[in-house]
Amino acid sequence: MSEGNDNILTTESLPVLPLRDIVVFPHMIVPLFVGRDKSIRALEEAMAADKNILLVAQKDAQIDDPEPDEINAVGTHSTILQMLRLPDGTVKVLVEGQKRVRLAQYTIMDDYLSAAYEDIDSPIPLSAELEAMMRSIIDRLERYAKLNKKVPQEVLATVSTINEPGKFADTVAAHLIIKMEDKQDILETIEVAPRLETVLQILESEIEILQIERKIRSRVKRQMERTQKEYYLNEQMRAIQKELGEKDETKAELQELEETIKKVGMPEDVHEKAMKELRRLKMMAPMAAEATVVRNYIDWLISVPWDKYTEDKKDILEAEKILDEDHYGLQKVKERILEYLAVHQLVGQLKGPILCFVGPPGVGKTSLAKSIARSIGRNFVRLSLGGVRDEAEIRGHRRTYIGALPGRILQSMKRAESLNPVFLLDEVDKMSMDFRGDPSSALLEVLDPEQNGAFSDHYLEVDYDLSKVMFITTANSLDPIPAPLRDRMEIIRIAGYTEPDKLNIAKSFLVEKQMAVNGLTEGNVSFTDKGILEIIRGYTRESGVRSLERELASVCRKVAREVVKGKEKYKRITISPKVVGEFLGVPKFKHGIIEEKDRIGLTTGLAWTEVGGEILQTEVTILEGKGNLILTGKLGEVMQESARAALSYVRSRAEELGLPRDFYQKVDIHIHVPEGAIPKDGPSAGITLATSLASALTGRPVRHDIAMTGEITLRGRVLKIGGLKEKLLAANRGGVSHVIIPMENEMDIKEVPKEILKGLSIHPVENVDEVLAMALCEAREEQPIPALRPLETDSTGAVTTKVDPVQTH
Repeated sequence: MSEGNDNILTTESLPVLPLRDIVVFPHMIVPLFVGRDKSIRALEEAMAADKNILLVAQKDAQIDDPEPDEINAVGTHSTILQMLRLPDGTVKVLVEGQKRVRLAQYTIMDDYLSAAYEDIDSPIPLSAELEAMMRSIIDRLERYAKLNKKVPQEVLATVSTINEPGKFADTVAAHLIIKMEDKQDILETIEVAPRLETVLQILESEIEILQIERKIRSRVKRQMERTQKEYYLNEQMRAIQKELGEKDETKAELQELEETIKKVGMPEDVHEKAMKELRRLKMMAPMAAEATVVRNYIDWLISVPWDKYTEDKKDILEAEKILDEDHYGLQKVKERILEYLAVHQLVGQLKGPILCFVGPPGVGKTSLAKSIARSIGRNFVRLSLGGVRDEAEIRGHRRTYIGALPGRILQSMKRAESLNPVFLLDEVDKMSMDFRGDPSSALLEVLDPEQNGAFSDHYLEVDYDLSKVMFITTANSLDPIPAPLRDRMEIIRIAGYTEPDKLNIAKSFLVEKQMAVNGLTEGNVSFTDKGILEIIRGYTRESGVRSLERELASVCRKVAREVVKGKEKYKRITISPKVVGEFLGVPKFKHGIIEEKDRIGLTTGLAWTEVGGEILQTEVTILEGKGNLILTGKLGEVMQESARAALSYVRSRAEELGLPRDFYQKVDIHIHVPEGAIPKDGPSAGITLATSLASALTGRPVRHDIAMTGEITLRGRVLKIGGLKEKLLAANRGGVSHVIIPMENEMDIKEVPKEILKGLSIHPVENVDEVLAMALCEAREEQPIPALRPLETDSTGAVTTKVDPVQTH
């Protein structure tokens, strides 16, 4: 607000006309087209009075019926010069801005807004500083008008005659083609000097932008002229070459291309397409840009295989031998490949199967695909889909794009050099999608046996036969794979290797490989079974064997160092558990071992993890309280529900267990499953939780040599669980003698290797009562925990008495 100006709030109210896309300045005459009912009503009210109205810009032009807080605070007191109703119901009005005002108090009428206002315009005399700024603005305005043809030249003459600084700033701002927000900022700038500065800054900015636009237009024009010139010169060169007969080399090349098209064995429709493009190429100048595009297209057509096949090996025994040489175990996968070969031998022609190997990292999914190709005598090609997020990666780009290429499917087929390779789509679960499309949807056609006989790539735009390809996909998890894509594949799950599997793989493959890599012979080093098991148990925790191979490599490197130093020149190093500790240091992992004594409230459970089975201790403590159930150990939602179901079962069997019916109302029950930092979830700990609860509430210890797994229901039924093989291995490794499993899992025992079952007594059960009868011992007196003496301090506050450690027996 200007100095020396006493702004007075008027007592009269004037109708308010909110403006959507224009800011009206004082001294500005402008036509407006009004269509909103409230706005028309405000105009009618102003015409009925003294034709004065308040014109104010809206903050958001999208709002049809703005409230007072959605209208800017500063507007223009204006006079209606002329008003005309149009046939479509709108009104054309000619208004003249009079002065700058601030709206103060709104009155919401029935069908329009009115407001009191205060006059905030403050005319000031012309000073030397203001005159200098006005001259600068006139100079910039002349440059602006030359660059922007939308500004009429008459504006310069009009502005030059204005001597009042405030009116000068408003008139210039009204004729600038700038954003509404910038115009509103100028209108709200009450002080004249800052207003002139703002106008000058906006002019400078607009001139700079317009100059850049002019440079860009000039550059584009020059480029177009250069292109036209090049075309004209190329046409002249073509005519000269024709006269001189210098096109023989090009003709020979095109003739060779035509012969190649005839030889590659394309289908008839593809052959016609290729010949059509070749005829186009012959009509073009060799240096033309389009000629390069057509030539690349023809090169791709003749480079992908059209009638080349490799002959499958029919000897099933030889194929089985190759598969066994390369991989230990994995019987289901090997059986499926041998079944395919057998059917292929009987039928003759067979569509390629589409297999999906699902399993944790490091179990040999990718190398198994290579082994399959070798066993059946086919070419092998691999395409990694990890991180692919563009649909064009699969289908290719259309030829209209510069640098377009076929999709990676056809690029891989070119590398395969046959129509029936083993095609590995690696990490199919790692694809993602974004604004460029969904590659998993593009794969639906590739992996559908009913559709992939006529696969269409965006670049080639001809049908390509993928039906003879044996597609193999790999994934760590099925969840990220879309259901339609999952439905097209035959899922083969590859479980993680057990300890015996890893021991056999190490002895048969890894040790020999790492000894060769590190230059060792059998005369330098020998690995004992116990030594390898020590590496497996103490230094790796994985489903596959990658970490095991790295640790074996580390041992071999250390042996190589000893051999080179000469210390072990005449002595072979035997890798025993003790030597492993010396070479690899402190063990990184510790596997679960059962308790040595029977404990109250402590039950040994069995858990499945991605890296194998594990022993899981479940602890229950009873505290004085009000019936709360406390769950700790980072338990997942399903496991928490299992704990509540187990407690409900124990409550329903209170009488049989010798417990009062209201026992749970006077105690708090705390369930803890170590280790606390490791997330745990799943329903298979149900009977373990129920046994710990029953033990803690009845005071009967749980047998330490029993481990168990099984889901519990409220009626006490024990339901089927998964991962039995891995869980039994963990029990065997942890020194368990007896394992309780659900009756429904009894048939799964056949798939468990005999060496795992050795030393284990398996007890299938149907009801939790059977579990409690086997697991709970007779009640006994627990040794009381000694009380802690209070802390004693000296005069300085230091502790002088130590607490005796609690001894657990």
